[in-house]
Amino acid sequence: MSSFAICVSIFRMAASAQGEATGRVHIGTSGWGYPTWKPAFYPEKTKQKDFLRYYASQLNAVEVNYTFRHMVSEKSVTSWLAETPQEFRFAIKAHQTITHIRRLKNAAEPVQRFIESLKTLDSSGRLGPALFQLPPNLKCDVGVLREFLSLLPPKLKATFEFRNESWFADHVYTALGDHNAALCIAEDEERQTPDVSTASFSYYRFRKPGYAPAELTAKSDKIRELSAQREVYAFFKHEEDPQSAVWAADVLKRARS
Repeated sequence: MSSFAICVSIFRMAASAQGEATGRVHIGTSGWGYPTWKPAFYPEKTKQKDFLRYYASQLNAVEVNYTFRHMVSEKSVTSWLAETPQEFRFAIKAHQTITHIRRLKNAAEPVQRFIESLKTLDSSGRLGPALFQLPPNLKCDVGVLREFLSLLPPKLKATFEFRNESWFADHVYTALGDHNAALCIAEDEERQTPDVSTASFSYYRFRKPGYAPAELTAKSDKIRELSAQREVYAFFKHEEDPQSAVWAADVLKRARS
């Protein structure tokens, strides 16, 4: 093989690897229906019914928090799919019955209903991870966690946000890893989850009220680095201020560059 052909082959391999990594990066916010995001994020004349379509032109994933109190309907999912491109992903927050009422115990029936509600997203190839956010007063019980994990379909990407520090322990990470479930790396002004990898994908929740340019650059670099080996999902806080959406779009652009 000539040196020119070798160079072309190397270039194509590098381009292919970069393309694969780019496809592993999924960044967005935890919601999209905010008129106050105009005009900083949504163009001034954008109608609310067109918010998701525009959102999906700037970001490639969203974390749906509506499902914490309401099971998602087939009608809603069909509409979401029609308004977003094939590569767009929907991460879904688990219903409060599972995490806050049953607190992971005796949860087979609500888990089944939750999984059923995700079937259309799943069959379309557009389902991202399912987020199980536990209440701050729920202390570590790895036996309960293991029993709960056994209820989940193996193909479901499950991520757990623990808000009590007792969960940040090696035996919990082992339990998650045994089921390819991710530790949700969440941060806000009061806490920071240890950045421990327990699954074949990573899941971040960025909830601070503000981020300096250097912090956003560091996050972009970290996500780009991780995406060489795994899928990465990252979501900024949903709020009336459009800044979180602007940050997300910036980080996505830089992480995919």
